[in-house]
Amino acid sequence: MRILNVNHSLDPVTGGGTAERTFQLSRHLAVLGHSCTVLTAETGMTPTRRAALEGCRIVALPVLSERFHIPKAGQKEIATLVGEADIVHLMNHWTLLNAIVYRAARRLKKPYVVCPAGALVIFGRSRILKKLYNSAVGFELIRRAHAHIAIAANEIDQFANYGVAPDRITTIPNGIDPKDYQIFDIAKFRSRVGLGDAPYVLFVGRLNPIKGPDLLLQAFRNIVPVFKEYHLVYAGPDGGMKASLEETSAREGLRERVHFIGYVGGAAKSAAYHGASFVAIPSRQEAMSIVVLEAGICGRPVLMTDQCGFPEVGRVDGGKIVSATEKGIEEGLRDMIRNERGRDSMGERMRRHVEKHYLWDVIAQNYNSLFLKVLQNSNTRATHTGG
Repeated sequence: MRILNVNHSLDPVTGGGTAERTFQLSRHLAVLGHSCTVLTAETGMTPTRRAALEGCRIVALPVLSERFHIPKAGQKEIATLVGEADIVHLMNHWTLLNAIVYRAARRLKKPYVVCPAGALVIFGRSRILKKLYNSAVGFELIRRAHAHIAIAANEIDQFANYGVAPDRITTIPNGIDPKDYQIFDIAKFRSRVGLGDAPYVLFVGRLNPIKGPDLLLQAFRNIVPVFKEYHLVYAGPDGGMKASLEETSAREGLRERVHFIGYVGGAAKSAAYHGASFVAIPSRQEAMSIVVLEAGICGRPVLMTDQCGFPEVGRVDGGKIVSATEKGIEEGLRDMIRNERGRDSMGERMRRHVEKHYLWDVIAQNYNSLFLKVLQNSNTRATHTGG
């Protein structure tokens, strides 16, 4: 099968969860023996990133704007790629690249699948631009897709707002590859951050309002007088909030207790997870947090809000789910810190649950089955219509 995977960014630093999902899916589809081409922007496509996609063809387009990932050119090249593919997979939603590929797929009568991965909701900045995008192309792009992928159950209602019925949606969650988290040096990480032997709570993600880092900082500030030994580590790139978070931290006298270490990857990221007492995910809105899987595969329990699309945490007792408010997160921090004896058991339950249900080799097989079904249905329609 010739698959064209499309995402406006595969940048591990700024691309977020959809970049990781596209990256992992592409390399695992290649392992299954498919001819997989990845169409993306050149931003963040380092030699290391390219090498890790061994077995995949990578087409990385130059861009006019890194914020909006507007491709400089390449419409003819895009049309050629679409024409060569058996099926097209569009990741994310608010991207000009998706719109261009969608138009080419319609023109060339190629089946395409959409996976917005939580991006259907108009949230945060650029609300007017997002509404204009939907009016121009977004609504029809979603409605006309040959298959629709939700990464969590909470995304089904979001599809409904675009006129997509639940029976047209296939849920395929995010995945994880355990091999990516087997090499780590906790002592080295602690030394680098300046933690000493202090226990710490870990946040991983962009410092952006949707991820709720400010809610976590406010809650942590409230518990500091009681839990004097704990530190808070923010691991992730700036998404517009770093300056204000650092200012708040300094004003509250927390400069020595709150650490902003920027993006971490590879062994450093693995060490950050393995060394944490627990992982906090204070998101205001999210389809399905990849951080939950990363924490789980490292055997760490999680404190997360009820907006993260992962209710299994509560069902398997792998941590604690709270409201996406300062008060809710504060209560969760207090409970998790006090439950020192139970945290290791929570983490072990998370690890077993993730290994059973969320490994990428299984997720890739689910994609394979869906793609084959789409192609079969597409060929049947073409035969009946004389195409």
